[in-house]
Amino acid sequence: MLEYLPLDLPAGTIVVLVVAAFVAGCARGFSGFGGALIFVPVASSMIGAKLAVPLLLIVDLVLTPGLIPKAWRNADRANVGVMALGAVIGVPTGTYLLTHVDGGVIRWAIVVIVVGLLALLMSGWRYHGRPHSALTAAVGMTSGLFSGAAQVGGPPVVAYWLGGAFLPQTVRANIVLYFAISSVLSVASYLVAGLLSRETLALSLTIGPTFALGLFIGSHLFGRANEVTFRRICYGLIAMAAIIGLPALDGVLR
Repeated sequence: MLEYLPLDLPAGTIVVLVVAAFVAGCARGFSGFGGALIFVPVASSMIGAKLAVPLLLIVDLVLTPGLIPKAWRNADRANVGVMALGAVIGVPTGTYLLTHVDGGVIRWAIVVIVVGLLALLMSGWRYHGRPHSALTAAVGMTSGLFSGAAQVGGPPVVAYWLGGAFLPQTVRANIVLYFAISSVLSVASYLVAGLLSRETLALSLTIGPTFALGLFIGSHLFGRANEVTFRRICYGLIAMAAIIGLPALDGVLR
């Protein structure tokens, strides 16, 4: 398969991307988060953020169609709509940063964002106030900014909605529906910015099957394994990915 890729990538790089995609898929399939936080730092260190970020977006989009109908029925659509309005501002802003800021700076920023969001997840903090429209839109804008720049917009949304007065199925539906909208905004923004290329599509065909396999395995482990233990494993994998993605270690690890 490597000879058909429009990039001159070493076989070792392809193997690392495939393994990272599998681990990211397992984490997301089981816990509902962590896929981008694991994959983006590692992939950015191998192929650069401008290719790694849209690559994950394309691969992750295959999940959306089957999840939307149920999410549409169960979601608080008005609340999701307000948050999506914030993402309309945040996603293009993040995309602008991804395309106009130096690649090394973007990589450092991704590591800092990932570490910050990991700390938020590990802290267990949740927003317990009323979901005011202005705050909901602000969370959407923040999530959109992180999504546009690195596809790591999940934790702010999860922390915000999990602490609200919503039923668990509503929270899950809200998250699914919001990120379906956010993904569409990202695709449009990346198309305008010229980030979705033949290289991105070719690599998505390479890592997509292993990401899907990871999702399948992770989702089937949910309910069988100890969730607390698995989440701790996810946290460890995210931290490891952030360390591996450090530009300062390029001469050591790569």
